[in-house]
Amino acid sequence: MSAKSQHNNILLAVIGFTAVVVIVALIGFFALDHTPEVIQGEVEVSEYRVSSKLPGRVLEIRVKEGDYVHVGDTLVILEAPEVDAQEAAAQATQGAAAAMSDMADNGARKETIQGAYQLYQQAVAAQELAQKTYSRLQRLYDEGVMSQQKRDEAFAAYKATEAQVAAAKSQYEMAKNGAREEERRAARKQEQAAQGAVQVFRSLLRETVQVATMEGEVTSIYPKVGELIGTGSPIMSISMMNDMWGTFNIREDQLNGMKVGTVVKAYIPAFDKEVEMKVYSMKDEGSYAVWKATKTNGQYDLKTFSVKARPTKKFEGLRPGMSLIIKE
Repeated sequence: MSAKSQHNNILLAVIGFTAVVVIVALIGFFALDHTPEVIQGEVEVSEYRVSSKLPGRVLEIRVKEGDYVHVGDTLVILEAPEVDAQEAAAQATQGAAAAMSDMADNGARKETIQGAYQLYQQAVAAQELAQKTYSRLQRLYDEGVMSQQKRDEAFAAYKATEAQVAAAKSQYEMAKNGAREEERRAARKQEQAAQGAVQVFRSLLRETVQVATMEGEVTSIYPKVGELIGTGSPIMSISMMNDMWGTFNIREDQLNGMKVGTVVKAYIPAFDKEVEMKVYSMKDEGSYAVWKATKTNGQYDLKTFSVKARPTKKFEGLRPGMSLIIKE
C-alpha cells in the first residue's frame, strides 16, 4: 500500500471519528432537558364561616353562592321558639323582682301604716288608763282601804300596757320606715340578676339573625331552608376577596436567595399574564413535607419551604385556586 493510500485512510478515520463525536454530542444536546425548572403555586384567600351560638331551624336564607356581601347584610334567619318562651319567662321574673324592689324602697302601704298607728294609739290609751287605775289604787292602798293584792294587780296591768305601747310603736315605726337597708339592697340585686337573665336571652335571640361581619363573597352554603342546625354548626363560608395571596412549596435549592420582601414575577395561565408578587412569609414545612434525599450522592437533604407572596398591585379577576407559575 502506497503512502498516499495510508494517508487517505488515516484522514477518513479521523473524519469518521470526528463525525461520530459530533453526532453523539448533538444527540446528547437534544436528549438533555433544557427546560427551566418550574415552581407552581396556587392563589388562596382568607375565609370565615358563619355560625350561630343558638340551635334552631333555618327559616330563611337571604343570599346565594356567588353573592358579594357587605358588613351588616342579613345572611340567614333562624327560628328558635324555645328561646322566645324563655325570654318571656325571664321578663316575667324581672317584673316580679322589680315589684319586690319597689316595695322594699317604698315601704308599706298607707293603709298598713295607718293601721299600725291606730294600734299604737290604742296601746297608748290603754297605758294611760292603766296608769290612772294604778295611781288611784295606790292612794286607796295608802289610806288602808285597798288590799296589797289589788294594788299589785293594777301595777302589773300598768307595766303590761307599757310593753304593749313599746311593741305597737315598734310595729308602727317599722311600717313607716319600710324594709331594712339590707333587704332593699337584696331586692335591688335580685332585680339586677333578673335583668341580666333577660339580656342573656335577648343576646341569644339576636343570634337568630346572622349578619355579615366582614365583606366578601359567599362561596358555600351548607344547610337548606327548614333544616335544623346545632350550636356552632357552620351555615355558610365567605371568602374575603380583598385578602388574596399565593402559596408556593419551594425546595431550598430553588430559593436562590429568596427572602421576605423579595419581589418575584409569577405567570398566571388563566390570563396568560404575569403579576409581581412580594414575599411576606417563609416557613419550613417540617419533616413531614416533601423533601429530596441527596445523601446517597454524598451531599445533603433538601427541605421544602412554604413561601407566601401577595400581589404588589390589585389584579382584576384573580380567583382562589388559580395556578401561579414561577420560572427559574
